[in-house]
Amino acid sequence: MGAVAAQAQTPAPAPAAARIGYLDTKRLIDNMPQTVAAREKLEREFAQRDAALRADETRLEELRSRQNRDAPILTLDAADALQREIDALERLIRRSRDNLRNELKTRTDQETDRNWREIENTIVEFARSEGYDLIVSSPVVYASPRIDVTDRVLERLRRQYQTREGGR
Repeated sequence: MGAVAAQAQTPAPAPAAARIGYLDTKRLIDNMPQTVAAREKLEREFAQRDAALRADETRLEELRSRQNRDAPILTLDAADALQREIDALERLIRRSRDNLRNELKTRTDQETDRNWREIENTIVEFARSEGYDLIVSSPVVYASPRIDVTDRVLERLRRQYQTREGGR
């Protein structure tokens, strides 16, 4: 019984201080070269459709201008036909813009998902090699700049990208 009492009075060893890092996930994703390359790829992929949409918008402006300019001299049938053409083009533009926006969002999500495994692996590798016990990602209420490791992880992602792309 005395041994149990002695053990109860012996203070437990103090745990080692945990090393914690903070990662601004949005800044990391927005600035990593993999995302920049994906963004450029998507811009090329959607350029033709975006140009067609802009051409339709220009055509709509021309039709509206013609309608305003020629309204006093157009016959009723011609004015109605012009209005139907304007209405149809407005619907087409709205549909095209919505489709383009939805498809771009889907493709952006796909590209982000494709890079996500590399991001997670890089964060874990960084944490282990640098002796971190915990990496907390945004959003958080407060993180001291002293524990912000975003730039260091971003640099690792840049090096990985350069190594991979340099080998191509």
